[in-house]
Amino acid sequence: MSVENFSPLKNFKQDLPASVVVFLVALPLCLGVAMASGAPLFSGIIAGAIGGIVIGMISKSPLSVSGPAAGLTVIVLSAIQSLPTYETFLLSVFIAGLIQIVLGTMKAGVIGDFIPSSVIKGMLASIGIILILKQIPHLVGYDKDYEGDFAFSQPDGENTFSELWHLFDSHFTMGAVVIGLLSLGFLFWWDAIAPKRKGILKLIPGPLVVVLLGVVLNASFQTVAPDFVITSEHLVNIPVPESISSFLGQFKMMSLDGLSNPKVWSIAFTIGLVASIESLLSLEAVDRIDPYKRNSPPNRELIAQGIGNMLNGLFGGMPVTSVIVRSSANVSSGAKTSASTIAHGVLLIAFSALIPSILNLIPLAALAAVLIATGYKLAKPSLFISEKNKGLSHIIPFVITIVAILLTDLLIGVLIGIFIGGAFVLIENYKSAVTVVSNEENTYLVRIRKDLSFVHKYELKKVLSELPDQSKVWINLSSIGFVDLDNAEILNDFLATAHFRGIKVEVKLPENKSVANHINIPKSEI
Repeated sequence: MSVENFSPLKNFKQDLPASVVVFLVALPLCLGVAMASGAPLFSGIIAGAIGGIVIGMISKSPLSVSGPAAGLTVIVLSAIQSLPTYETFLLSVFIAGLIQIVLGTMKAGVIGDFIPSSVIKGMLASIGIILILKQIPHLVGYDKDYEGDFAFSQPDGENTFSELWHLFDSHFTMGAVVIGLLSLGFLFWWDAIAPKRKGILKLIPGPLVVVLLGVVLNASFQTVAPDFVITSEHLVNIPVPESISSFLGQFKMMSLDGLSNPKVWSIAFTIGLVASIESLLSLEAVDRIDPYKRNSPPNRELIAQGIGNMLNGLFGGMPVTSVIVRSSANVSSGAKTSASTIAHGVLLIAFSALIPSILNLIPLAALAAVLIATGYKLAKPSLFISEKNKGLSHIIPFVITIVAILLTDLLIGVLIGIFIGGAFVLIENYKSAVTVVSNEENTYLVRIRKDLSFVHKYELKKVLSELPDQSKVWINLSSIGFVDLDNAEILNDFLATAHFRGIKVEVKLPENKSVANHINIPKSEI
């Protein structure tokens, strides 16, 4: 498909339905992350709008969506509590953006290229499972914890699983149960009949239908079933400004008074590094699920994220990253270009300014159904079967990554997954690089079939030391394209001392001259 077919301007109408879905997914998450971080609620909306509009325009990623991330919640909460004012914290956000621009300029985006595919897929599946587990309480009207809470251990001493257990000893909000289950059932049915939908039905996003359905049902409960009415604590809660001046008053300006405060700088470096890593992880994951298999430039993404965070510091928004949940909703909704990302940012700020009271009629149960459906698409059973069929070297890092993220958080879980995945890479590379064949005439062929890295040192040294004295040895190096200096030294030591053991050696060097130059064949053996 040509580049022209991926132009955001040409695909705006096609991507608009996806932007509505991303908006509905982002709205509660922006508010929830802001609440959990101890920041003003509107700061989450500002961050979501800047992440969508500004980063969406600068980044070259067609499907990645940026906004306030749950992974930064603990860092942001601690930072806001430790600094004199929220305006001082905004200075840290601004500096963090500058750091990200520097990282992008220094080509630090290559980090994402070293993450095994099994770990990336495990990360996506774990996010899907977490979405389902965390949204089940909201689906039935148990809204004790904030929307956007993805951490295993919660501030109230509970965790993901114990919170589910508490559902059995609490009173469900029956109106939320009805709306949540109907919404969830509709979304799965809507996706199932997708191939049969024609005309305008193909353009209508299912999440928009369930949100409207939730609002209408809750309004009808007031006359049909008053006991089922969902009250304000189970609805979206956006600040409602009384005037234009009060709306503009929700934007904050950073304070330069903290420039001499070392705490401001340490927080900035922490946010800059963690936000960059999370963005690169998300970018790599989104590229994996892009149906057109496009590759997004990671260094450009870091620069875009940096500019976005600088603007958040200037206008009162929270720090942002590329976010998997919103991005995967974007992909599954059929988005093709960054037009959907940009449009969702416009919807966030426009609706929050013009119709916040209408948005506050949306039941959280309906939005929970949207997020659960998104989670299912990330963690489909077919994904587990596919990884299992690839063998132990894929399924084990995949499962361990999922479990680690479920029980810790995104960064720690991914690091554990990378460690396990790296161990399997080493094991695969260690497998028999050196083979020995002999005949009855005390002649031995030592064939090296793989490139020699540090993991092969023991194997190579063992094979050469066990060759019998007074033998004739042929060493075939023709198949290798790389030998590290340690292995080259082992070979050279053997070649230099073989005559002391009565061993006659002949060597077939590789065609790669840079490798051959590392092998020193004694003149007597040439």
